[in-house]
Amino acid sequence: MKTTAFTKYHLANGARMAEFAGYNMPIEFTGINDEHLTVREKAGVFDVSHMGEIWVKGPKALDFLQYVTSNNVAALYDGKVQYSCLPNGRGGIVDDILVYRINAETYLLVVNAANVDKDWKHLCAVGEKFGLTPGKELYNASDEIAQLAVQGPLAMKIVQKLCPKADVEHLEYYTFIKTEVAGIPDAIVSATGYTGAGGCEIYVANEDADKLWEALWKAGVEFGLKNIGLGARDTLRLEKGFCLYGNDIDDTTSPIEAGLGWITKFVDGKDFIDRETNAKIKAEGPKRKLVGFELVERGIPRHGYQLADKNGNIIGTVTSGTMSPSLKKGIGMGYVASEWAAPGSEINVIIRQKPVAAVVVKLPFVK
Repeated sequence: MKTTAFTKYHLANGARMAEFAGYNMPIEFTGINDEHLTVREKAGVFDVSHMGEIWVKGPKALDFLQYVTSNNVAALYDGKVQYSCLPNGRGGIVDDILVYRINAETYLLVVNAANVDKDWKHLCAVGEKFGLTPGKELYNASDEIAQLAVQGPLAMKIVQKLCPKADVEHLEYYTFIKTEVAGIPDAIVSATGYTGAGGCEIYVANEDADKLWEALWKAGVEFGLKNIGLGARDTLRLEKGFCLYGNDIDDTTSPIEAGLGWITKFVDGKDFIDRETNAKIKAEGPKRKLVGFELVERGIPRHGYQLADKNGNIIGTVTSGTMSPSLKKGIGMGYVASEWAAPGSEINVIIRQKPVAAVVVKLPFVK
């Protein structure tokens, strides 16, 4: 099992550890509910060094990214981040990713931890058509970069204390800056995250990880900064209706049916993989849609549970579910036949072979 540059700190802080995407990762420290509410109300730090980072460089970088991703990379400017996905050529999704534009010929792709090898192979295979060479124009830096996500309404006040040369506290959402952080030159501070609670992600070289960690905790004491594990990361993202690859989206789901039409851009000159397939799904309307739902009876929906109409007919499947720490009720996402996708639709979640009443709601669950 792999470790991150911060694993020793998790062990020292009594984290409950488990394997995730091939890494020994912290699942929880003080408990998922406590950690979840800390991020919603104050600030927490996540070790997300298991995520993958892949550089795309050269004069053909933009053309390549316009073809291999669903979103319009030409709309980016230096310092802008974009949420996108990699269509697989069969109507599904290789991965959902972030695209960072450093400059016109330099981009950084941040990919899901479990998909690093898969994404790398896909990008290299497509890159051959554009003359991009692995190790040169395409470079997998995933094992060289440490990444922390500092999330919550107080997060940027903490990070600002580490950044004497830049105003990071007021970074626009989905923009980034390269600046000195905790004395580390050219670190990346990105106003992104997977919690919807505000904050940023900080990228440094592995050799600078200790310096970043120590400075961050020193700066965070007065703001009540806490360690947060992957358990709360999942409940936080679900409350905001963010997709999790492998649950809510995968190689069999189209971005249109997953509610990701907003990152699937049919602009002139962008002939991306699966453009025709997705255009047809959009024009005809998807046969199923990913929706959010709340239980109106007691129960907790889980991945894989069936969804049914009031007559017991199966209409879909739960992809993600939990007991919301903020709402104190069961919430989930799942694919349902399109006629059941409208907010207000009354459905049932089959829990232990019994129907539990639920209602389709507009995402996110928590504003």
